[in-house]
Amino acid sequence: MAQNYSPIGIFDSGYGGLTIMREIVRKLPQYDYLYLGDNARAPYGNRSFELVYRFTLEAVTYLFNQGCELVILACNTASAKALRTIQQRNLPLLGPSKRVLGVIRPTVETIGSITKSGNIGVLGTAGTVASESYTLEAGKLYPNYKVFEQACPMWVPLVENREYDSDGADYFINKYITQLLAQSSDIDTVILACTHYPLLMDKIRRRMPDNVTLLEQGSIVANSLNDYLIRHPEIKQRISVSGNRQYLTTENPEKFNEMASIFMGDFIDAEHIEL
Repeated sequence: MAQNYSPIGIFDSGYGGLTIMREIVRKLPQYDYLYLGDNARAPYGNRSFELVYRFTLEAVTYLFNQGCELVILACNTASAKALRTIQQRNLPLLGPSKRVLGVIRPTVETIGSITKSGNIGVLGTAGTVASESYTLEAGKLYPNYKVFEQACPMWVPLVENREYDSDGADYFINKYITQLLAQSSDIDTVILACTHYPLLMDKIRRRMPDNVTLLEQGSIVANSLNDYLIRHPEIKQRISVSGNRQYLTTENPEKFNEMASIFMGDFIDAEHIEL
């Protein structure tokens, strides 16, 4: 790559972050992008805070070393368990001018203009729910809102095993949505707090009451990134703009390509790396 190659890094524990990247590329196609999926160690959802932090830091460091000035943690678990520590503890050493952003805050920021009841539902992995990151973030921005979180441990396996269109998926979609809505009859906004869940969207939407607004993170994060770059021209001017996209995985690249193409909606040719 050219010496001035400085892509936007996008990191996820596996494939799900590609649903974020797809919307970012649609919104901002001019920039270069470098996607890294740590598929060999996925899923992160049931791993400890310390392990998720360590794995995420390794990935962020790798992306910085490839020339990225800005890295998006397109992973709810990594955003919940690692983002703050990396921003506060590691960035001053890795590069004070570099930035790492997550997906939780921009998602929570949008709910204020959508909810009427102030009752918010969150559907996420066990790790994201256990972190209570959405409840904590909403508490800072909207202290009067109530947040109800529901873990959906079977949804990611359904997607990764390509069962997201199957009849069997209906059972687990009904189960977790029923459990969420049982927590409050006033929930009118539900955050899909895992980047795999857009592949289940048709079934989720059919099961969700008509008065509930579903929030997908891809377009939210893409709009937030666009706003961020407008507000931070010193970062924007350091990102290269040749429309190049690269994909890296810690797993078998052929296996990654096949599944990633479903998430991205486009052909993908990934390269294997070690972290």
